[in-house]
Amino acid sequence: MTWSTRQLAELAGTTLKTVRHYHKLGLLEEPERAPSGYKRYDVRHLVRLMGIRRLTDLGVPLSDIPTVAAADARSKEILRVLDAELAANIERQQRMRRQLAAILEDGASLDLPADFGAAAATLPRPQQDLLVAYSSVLTPTAMSVIRDQYTRPRDEVAEEFEHLPADAPEDVRRRLAAHLAAEVRAQRADRSLITDLDAASRRNGKLTRSVVTQALITFYNEAQLGVLRHLHALLEQEKADGGADGDGRDGKGEQDHSGDPDPPRLTPGATG
Repeated sequence: MTWSTRQLAELAGTTLKTVRHYHKLGLLEEPERAPSGYKRYDVRHLVRLMGIRRLTDLGVPLSDIPTVAAADARSKEILRVLDAELAANIERQQRMRRQLAAILEDGASLDLPADFGAAAATLPRPQQDLLVAYSSVLTPTAMSVIRDQYTRPRDEVAEEFEHLPADAPEDVRRRLAAHLAAEVRAQRADRSLITDLDAASRRNGKLTRSVVTQALITFYNEAQLGVLRHLHALLEQEKADGGADGDGRDGKGEQDHSGDPDPPRLTPGATG
């Protein structure tokens, strides 16, 4: 009892084209032919074809099937590599599902960096864009620090700064700067503020600073930038008076980029 190529393909749950392709690659030996010229497959071909199908379903590349089928020492290494790749793919897909759940269930923004969840979803669009820009130059660890800061409840000062109109008067800018200075000091005390931009960066320092600077100028309005300037001046004065640490500038007023702080929660790049 023998079968045609089409019958063999049907028994193995594959296609005629696939069987012919396996013949071409040398994975499936050619059967004997009937006097009429038609191929005659037997159960050995069926078992071989089923084995090839099994290995391809497991993700084994066609080029590695002869080695794996031979069950030699190298076959185990091929399977171990394949298992590691599958584990990495599963982790990636699980991470993608968590991100999708945050978007579908928590209302997280599609534009925010991964894992920020709903914590920053209510931020104004410019501040969300600022976070996206930071994610291009900061390490995952640094971004997780910023994310943790955004998961904390935002107070009235934070909300006011985030929604500050461009024409906010000078007294409002100074008042916000004074409040933010207290927060910067608190964050430095509990080490929840990134104080070394070079260490927090996954790019070269010059490129990182260019991204941070352009992001601040682009995504903050004039009033918010004015608050940051006042904040910087307050921190500089404290440093000059021997109080709380400044923002990494030396006593001559020149900026020392090696200590340039990364953004606190309310005012990314606050001392820039």
